[in-house]
Parts: sequence; structure tokens; C-alpha cells
Amino acid sequence: MADSQLFCVAEERSGHCAVVDGNFLYVWGGYVSIEDNEVYLPNDEIWTYDIDSGLWQMHLMEGDLPTSMSGSCGACVHGKLYVFGGYDDKGYSNRLYFVNLRTKDGTYVWEKITNFEGQPPTPRDKLSCWVYKDRLIYFGGYGCRRHSELQDCFDVHDASWEEQIFWGWHNDVHVFDTKTQTWFQPEIKGGTPPQPRAAHSCAVLGNKGYVFGGRVLQTRMSDLHYLNLDTWAWSGRIPVNGESPKHRSWHTLTPIADDKLFLFGGLSSDNIPLSDGWIHNVITNCWKQLIHLPNTRPRLWHTACLGKENEIMVFGGSKDDLLSFDTGHCNDLLIFQTQPYSLLRSCLDCIGKNAIILKNQISLLPPKLLQQVLKKITFWTAANHREEQRIQKEETDNKYQWISSN
Repeated sequence: MADSQLFCVAEERSGHCAVVDGNFLYVWGGYVSIEDNEVYLPNDEIWTYDIDSGLWQMHLMEGDLPTSMSGSCGACVHGKLYVFGGYDDKGYSNRLYFVNLRTKDGTYVWEKITNFEGQPPTPRDKLSCWVYKDRLIYFGGYGCRRHSELQDCFDVHDASWEEQIFWGWHNDVHVFDTKTQTWFQPEIKGGTPPQPRAAHSCAVLGNKGYVFGGRVLQTRMSDLHYLNLDTWAWSGRIPVNGESPKHRSWHTLTPIADDKLFLFGGLSSDNIPLSDGWIHNVITNCWKQLIHLPNTRPRLWHTACLGKENEIMVFGGSKDDLLSFDTGHCNDLLIFQTQPYSLLRSCLDCIGKNAIILKNQISLLPPKLLQQVLKKITFWTAANHREEQRIQKEETDNKYQWISSN
């Protein structure tokens, strides 16, 4: 019998932060729904996933903890996880925190950045970030502004006239320089910016920050733009050759090569959770839909990170329309292979999958290779155990649904 404690996994969640640094995926924050209530995940927990062994571990955090939030924007610079913005019980945030992920003693300590220069963005959530030249470059999001802060970069959704507070969508750009601890707004030198939006996605290729889709008012979009992160000029809407993904929000966009972006999931304009994946070639401006994805496992408001061999690691999110039926939060890890693995990786996987058959030969391997093989055996044992648990849970849920309907 497999040890379920050994093969535990991070809790179900949506609207969380996730980054990859070295051999580990780090997950923090987000929320789940319990009896129609949004419950934020503990702010003093960070979960690590060992990419080689497939094992999860929870670590308690110390220091100046961020409040428990969803919709925060997380990004990694030189082993430090920066978390900006988000939404909690008191409203929208524009606070910035960081934690060093490369600790020697396994202690994770949050620090709130207060000794900075410049003006941070107004409070918001569901924004995105480009990381470029040690800078965090934030775009868009949904949040609030005072009457004196209203600008062309803001589409008003609602307002409290007595307090002069306005809520809506942004398309402004704000930069935090991690070296000088300085906030500034770059002067946009040209081009037409994307219209204000939230729950969009961003990705960096070279010196270009791409943005796709998102929502403003009741409209979800399918437009692709880029911002030149050296000259601060917008591309305008990029014309696409051939078919393209449908309109969506709460999706992810991940760079997988020097000239390619991977788009996955989201919520469509008719409120359908999506499970499609697309690759965009920025040289030919063509989208290509992938046909071998698990179309029975849609995701929205999930995270997607690039693994060590350009595999896409999708964690968490919801399989429901969060706007009307918010009970389908997930904690499984979907891994999409977008290019062939190395010969070493393929051999390690083959041994790991067939460890029982090869058990008499495995001990004869050289020590360094044996260590890698043992991690792969653990990886596939854990993966098989979690898949069995997922199938059992689905069968149980389907049985209860059938009983309830009859």
C-alpha cells in the first residue's frame, strides 16, 4: 500500500501564485470555495514540488507575512519570489512583498518592501507581469482609484460617489526595479496600447512583453499585443495568419522557445471552461492548436510554469465557471510536453516506469546515475498513486451524482 502521506499534494486552489526556480515549483496563496464562501489559503504556507522526484512538501513561513489573498501577481527574480497586489477581505492591495526561495536552512521569510522610491500602482488584482533586466513590469488588472486618480488608462465599472471611489479595468504599465527598489511609470513612446483589461496573460520573448486576451466589462478578448521593453513602444494589435484561439480570460501564456508561446485554458466568452492549448509562432504570426491535450480537464485561473526541459507545468485553477458555479477547484498538476525530452530524460522515465521489471539491474548503475533513477522511480510511483486517487474520486463523485439525480 502506497503511503498517502508521502504522496500528498498541495491543497486545491485558484487565483494563486506559482513560480519555478531550479528544481522546484513553488505555490503560494489563492482561495477555495466552501459552502458558497471564498476561503483564502493560509498566508504562512508555501508548497514546493520537486520536479525530479514528483514529491510535494509544505513549509511554514515567517517574517512580515502578506495577507491571505487571491489574484496576486507572483514573479521570480534571481531566486526571490515577488508578490504584488491581490484581493483580500479588506479589498484590493498595492503592497509588494518578497521571499528568498534559495534558503540554506529551509526557512522562508517574507519581507514587505516599504523602503522604496517612486509611486506604486493603484490597488488591483488579476494583473500580469513581465520580468526583464531585473525589473518587474506590471500591466493591467482590476481595481479601484479615487476620483483624482482617474485617467485614460482606466475603464470605469462601478463607483461609490459618496466616497469618490471608482472600480474598473486598467491598461497602464508600472515598473519596479529590484536593484534600486524604485517604482516608475515608463513614458510610452508609440503604438496603440491594448484596451484596459484584467485576467489576461503576459509572457516575455527577448525584449518583447506579450499580452493576450482578458476581460473588460462583459467582453472577453482574443487580441495579441506586445510592448517593446527597451523602447516602450506598443505593437498595436498583431494581425494573425490563419485560425486563432477563441476569446477568453483567466488563461495562461508561457514562452516555450525563443519564438514560441504556449496558451492554455481559460473561460470563454460564453462562460465555458476551456481545455484547449495553442502554440503561437511570433515570426510567422500563426497559431497552431494542439490536438493531444486532455480535453476532459479544463482549467481557468490556474498557473503555468516552464519546467527544466521546456515542459509546461499547470497547477490548480478551477474546472467550473467561477462566476456562477464555483466548486471545482483543482490541485492536480498537468504536465504538457511541447518538444521531445532529452535522451537521458527519456531513459530515466523508461526505467522509472518499469522499475519492478528492472529491479535486479538498477542496483548495478553508477552512483550518480543511480541517484537520478531512484528519483524517477519515486516520481512515477507518486504519479501513479495520485492518478489512482483521482480516478477513484471521479467514480465516487459520479456515483453520488447518479444517486442524487435518481
